[in-house]
Amino acid sequence: MPVEFELCPGRKIGGSNPCFIIAEIGQNHQGDVEIAKKMIRMAKDCGADCAKFQKSEIEHRFTRNALDRLYTSPHAWGPTYGAHKHHLEFSHEQYRELQQYATDIGIFFTASGMDEMAVEFLHEINVPFFKVASADTNNIPYLEKTAKKGRPMVISSGMQSMETMRCVYQTVKKHNANFTFLQCTSAYPLPLEHVNLSLITEFQKEFPDIPIGYSGHETGIHVSVAAVALGAKVLERHVTLDKSWKGSDHAASLEPDELAELVKAIRAVEMAMGSPVKQMLPCEASCHSKLGKSVVARKPLKMGETLTLDMLTVKVAEPQGVRPENIFKLVGKKISVNLEKDATITDAMIKG
Repeated sequence: MPVEFELCPGRKIGGSNPCFIIAEIGQNHQGDVEIAKKMIRMAKDCGADCAKFQKSEIEHRFTRNALDRLYTSPHAWGPTYGAHKHHLEFSHEQYRELQQYATDIGIFFTASGMDEMAVEFLHEINVPFFKVASADTNNIPYLEKTAKKGRPMVISSGMQSMETMRCVYQTVKKHNANFTFLQCTSAYPLPLEHVNLSLITEFQKEFPDIPIGYSGHETGIHVSVAAVALGAKVLERHVTLDKSWKGSDHAASLEPDELAELVKAIRAVEMAMGSPVKQMLPCEASCHSKLGKSVVARKPLKMGETLTLDMLTVKVAEPQGVRPENIFKLVGKKISVNLEKDATITDAMIKG
């Protein structure tokens, strides 16, 4: 199974590829297609790679009793939970309209399939990858059917144990090589003490042959930037146009200025990660020429003398000579020239 794979046409994740940033619009569009389009445009303008929604076939996702129960939340869009969910759910035609809009402006478009029939629809409209919400991560029949469709999968891990994630890994792996796990804690907004970023590295050790990412529900951007520094190859954050709007997800979402700053910070961190090879870099040459130290004579030395450590010291010198870490290699060697105190010792002056 590859550590690197193509998540969307022409866009790979894992390896040295940039972190793939998903702007999770979810249902923060208030049930309004025009607001949804504004949010897709906002995600594009802020530099996100993908605009993502949540697709349900409501009668397949919920029982009748669940839909008929009274819903008195201040975030409710109807008197029952079913009325609330129907208000926020776009039709198939509206999804196709939003997908075309995203294509026209140049941003990837997908959705979490919140039930098996929703996955069938998303497969029909040819989304680039399936997002598996945390609520379905331990839904093994759902995972098997989704994995068999052959599209890449991004799988959140909220509300799950590592034992369950091992089971998920084995289930998906049998049918689909291209998937990633996201560290996720399902609370909105998420207290910092429950973020558990250290699980990113635990996932990397447990599943070394798949990319690992992060789905964040905390406020602000700092934790998400840290996740990328720890190696997250996919980052998902909820977005909104206004945190004060009705809806339970808005408080844990990023407004446009925050999303833009997050993308900017991630790209800066990726550049700063640089190379794992430690060496003097060309940009350090000026500092080294001014402050770099060399081995010099502690006292006057005569040509032919055998060097001992008490004859040598380390100072900023002009010109530069033998590097300080090589001072012990000079002991026992003979000097081939006469030197005054503080004179630089170079390789060319050493016999043997």
